[in-house]
Amino acid sequence: MPKEKEKQKKKPKNYYDVIIIGGGISGLTSAALFGRFGISSCVFEMNENTGGYLAGFDRKGFKFDTAIHWLNDCNRTGLVTKVFRIIGNDFPEAKTQKKIRRFVDEKSDYLMTNNPDLLKEELINKIPEDKKGIKKFFSDAKRISKSFDNYINLGRSTETMNLYRKAIFGLKMLKFALPFIPHLKYTGSKGVIKGLNKYSGNKEFQNLFGSEPDLLSCLVPVAWAYSNNFQKTPSGGSREYPFWLKKYAEKFGNEIFLKSKVTEVLVENNTVNGVNVLMNNETVSVNCKYVIAACDAETLLNKMLPSDLVSEKKKENLSNAELYSSAFTVSVALNCPAENLGFGEENIFFFNSKVNHEDLTGGDAYKSGLHISAPSVKDKSLVPEGCGTLNLFIPAEIHNHNFWACEKDGEGNFIRTEKYRCLKKEFAEILINRTAERFAPDLKKHILFYDAATPMTYLRYTGNKNGTMMGQKPSKENILKKTASYKTPVKNLLQSGHWADLGGGVLIAVKSALNTTLMVLKKENKRKFKLLAGYIDGEKGIESINLKL
Repeated sequence: MPKEKEKQKKKPKNYYDVIIIGGGISGLTSAALFGRFGISSCVFEMNENTGGYLAGFDRKGFKFDTAIHWLNDCNRTGLVTKVFRIIGNDFPEAKTQKKIRRFVDEKSDYLMTNNPDLLKEELINKIPEDKKGIKKFFSDAKRISKSFDNYINLGRSTETMNLYRKAIFGLKMLKFALPFIPHLKYTGSKGVIKGLNKYSGNKEFQNLFGSEPDLLSCLVPVAWAYSNNFQKTPSGGSREYPFWLKKYAEKFGNEIFLKSKVTEVLVENNTVNGVNVLMNNETVSVNCKYVIAACDAETLLNKMLPSDLVSEKKKENLSNAELYSSAFTVSVALNCPAENLGFGEENIFFFNSKVNHEDLTGGDAYKSGLHISAPSVKDKSLVPEGCGTLNLFIPAEIHNHNFWACEKDGEGNFIRTEKYRCLKKEFAEILINRTAERFAPDLKKHILFYDAATPMTYLRYTGNKNGTMMGQKPSKENILKKTASYKTPVKNLLQSGHWADLGGGVLIAVKSALNTTLMVLKKENKRKFKLLAGYIDGEKGIESINLKL
């Protein structure tokens, strides 16, 4: 049995400088960074494994990632790697993905590589009457890509800056944001089509991107492709990141407690004093000076704090924030390499061009756009010799299908029923059949077993509201209402993870951990704060930290 799944025997100390709620990628990065800078911390994780959405699972010799299909900013020059270098030089390495995405419907099949101009020329040849608009679409994406190229030195939040730094940062961020601004208003089903119409009214062009929730979601992946900013997961899968971070957090003397659920943040004179945590059916109080909440924001503010500390306006804004969707995912084990069935390293988006925009993302197993990837093509260490894996998923919401046929107990918790299990199996079979019909007629003959996950699964394992994959979207409404924030109404209680910064993925999780570390260091150790800030701003090399810590 893996070490992480052993019964929790050790007990926390009475006091830590910092307590971290949540052992996902953000919480673990915080623990490792605090350890590196000599600040004592512990992580309380409610599940039996660390990693959150990156936890993954093993079954019968196969390794499965639970939610990650590609990475951004995890290449040698990305911000994630820049932060990981502070912790150690043996970080898991993510290599560039060259074949990125296939767009497939009932009659078309387009491939986007890390040279998007090839796709541009293919579209122009197919739709010559819209040559000017198509060139403009790819030109706008390239402009955005240049902003991403400069992002590596823009990792700090304004909370860590003086007035002079804020002014300089504001100018840099304005320059960064300018290519995005013209596209912000094109959101929602009608907005996406209206935005795409600026470039081409051709149905085939619009079908490639028409399932996206806003125009920027159409442009940004192309921008990443121009920047060579799609990476494969490292050897062993994305969960190698939490394994590596946990190793260093503990190497630096910090502690991680599993199956340990924080139920209350203790506050005295509007200042953090510690937490109550449920461990081995016993509530334990642990004191600290700071709490980093790398967990769901509404759970923190509505359930862990006294109700009178959080304004109704803040609660309302959080309740109405626009979130990324959850997913229905099928992890498939094959008795042959996935390549033998025609799958490559690219992620496939398979959709019916006759289905409207809402239905492409609506959680219907037949109508939703289906994402297909073959992780074992990119990484043979995930499977026994001669075998393969597939990952199938559609966007889904927790309220779909009458809350996935679940019932509620007296406390409002979802209870999985036999109807739930039958629905989950039915959905998985539909997605497998759709994949077989279009891509691999013999697929079902080669399936050894499969495992399915619903939004209820993701809610249970991450605690994220509605099982959302990545927290709050960087939408116009969320920006205006400032739904994401590092600071909370309580002194020394900081929000982290996907609830502190708008956007998603490993990048935002790591960036938020970096900034909460900076915010603590700014108060506790000015010298170390300046070291870290100078490195992140690109003014000092990593050797400045290695030599002076």
